[in-house]
Amino acid sequence: MIGRLNHVAIAVKDIAAAAATYRDVLGAKVSQPLAQPDHGVTVVFIELPNTKIELLEPLGAASPIAKFLEKNPDGGMHHVCYEVADILSARDRLKAAGARVIGDGEPKTGAHGKPVLFLHPKDFNGVLVEIEQV
Repeated sequence: MIGRLNHVAIAVKDIAAAAATYRDVLGAKVSQPLAQPDHGVTVVFIELPNTKIELLEPLGAASPIAKFLEKNPDGGMHHVCYEVADILSARDRLKAAGARVIGDGEPKTGAHGKPVLFLHPKDFNGVLVEIEQV
């Protein structure tokens, strides 16, 4: 059901500083920051030959990333994102297998402009999982 790894997301306090580290120290291609108000974050994508790193900075105090950073003040890995061909079919199959979908179960538009859903970390060995329709 799942396809390739789309990205690994890292929560950061200062997206400009984190992006500079990837660009200037590691020599990676770094996108411009993009505000995602529906998700409460600003994102930057680090382009790698085989996947992406998504840097997440809170967009306001109510952001889920702000809450994550309260518990993890140095930042850290927030989630992994896998590609799926049909997000509704994947959702239904996952729910039938006992996985919990976070939120109302309806896909939202993610940073790539494609439908996404998040799956509860307690069902995936402590890792928050995002699925994205490609």
